[in-house]
Amino acid sequence: MIATLGQSLILGALVCTGAGSILAFVAAAKRSQDGAMWARRAAQVFAVLLILANILMVYALLVPDFSVGYVAKVGSTKVPTWVAVVSLWSSLEGSILFWGAMLGVYVLVSVHDLGDHHPEHLPYFLGVLLACGVFFTFLLAGPANPFTAVPNPMTEGPGPNPLLQNHVLMIIHPPMLYGGYVGMTVPFALAMAALLAGNLGADFVPRLRRWLMIPWIFLTGGIVLGGWWAYEVLGWGGYWDWDPVENASFFPWLTATAALHSVIVVQRRGSLKIWSVTLILVSFLLTILGTFMTRSGVFNSVHSFTQSDIGPTFLIFLAICFVAVILALAARMDRLEGGAERSRRQKPRSDVLTQQPLVRLIHLYGGDRDRVSAPSRGDQRG
Repeated sequence: MIATLGQSLILGALVCTGAGSILAFVAAAKRSQDGAMWARRAAQVFAVLLILANILMVYALLVPDFSVGYVAKVGSTKVPTWVAVVSLWSSLEGSILFWGAMLGVYVLVSVHDLGDHHPEHLPYFLGVLLACGVFFTFLLAGPANPFTAVPNPMTEGPGPNPLLQNHVLMIIHPPMLYGGYVGMTVPFALAMAALLAGNLGADFVPRLRRWLMIPWIFLTGGIVLGGWWAYEVLGWGGYWDWDPVENASFFPWLTATAALHSVIVVQRRGSLKIWSVTLILVSFLLTILGTFMTRSGVFNSVHSFTQSDIGPTFLIFLAICFVAVILALAARMDRLEGGAERSRRQKPRSDVLTQQPLVRLIHLYGGDRDRVSAPSRGDQRG
């Protein structure tokens, strides 16, 4: 019963996000306010359905109902209530489902916040936002379906990974990181909307900065708590000791921090528009890259889902997003700022443009260094 209901909610969400994304882009092309209104309603229904699917899964974990595939994988009658609840994000399928819930919350709040303030940007924003929702809902409906039915259910389950049951930060750290990772979808959609509409006006920039600040705050908290947790539980002698999976969360933090500073320049001087938009787009791409690193099995770490087979799917999505970003920048970047004006305004700040990528390259080297050198020294920490 729960498995069937859960699958129905996910399939309904997939239909809503797919139809809503198409409606939004058609509305943008035809400048149809009615089309944008229906796309907004589809986004709201999509969000509610995914949130309900998460509530249903939490109920199944608390009962527990071992006829549900994910509950049979991580559920147990012997764990405390708080462990049963946080089991929602303790393994692959549940973590993707929780991602969907966070995305649903962001969709509801951001759509309400945008309202009718920017009719030129709204359909593009909804189209991009719901297109991202299509991918994650597709995962839930297919390769990472948490509501698979178990024909002959057990009477007891293994429970979540014991390493995830021994610290209270399991309650806080993953949701904080998800708040940062998932939340980066909203500024990505806003930046794409500004790019596609060819308008990053003074009235739109504060909203873009505010929605970038929110996931940045979550990501900052998640990184700090992750370092504390790894230091205490794993005893690595200093934050993550360049563990590549944990450091994946630091990649988008760096570019998002740079973007926040660049957007201030946009507000005050009206320059660096293209650079600010590019940094925001790259920040989102890095969150997808970090998720791919965690779920692909490419990196051997206690934090990665090494049994996952959805890594290639994430890589395809990352490639599609990358191509879409490049095409959008190539086709529309000149509409944000004129060439001569852009050259005049941005030249004095060329040192910023060269130093920020340098910092990224240094960190990328550090993140991969241990993975390359660990086998030679017999280190199996991750």
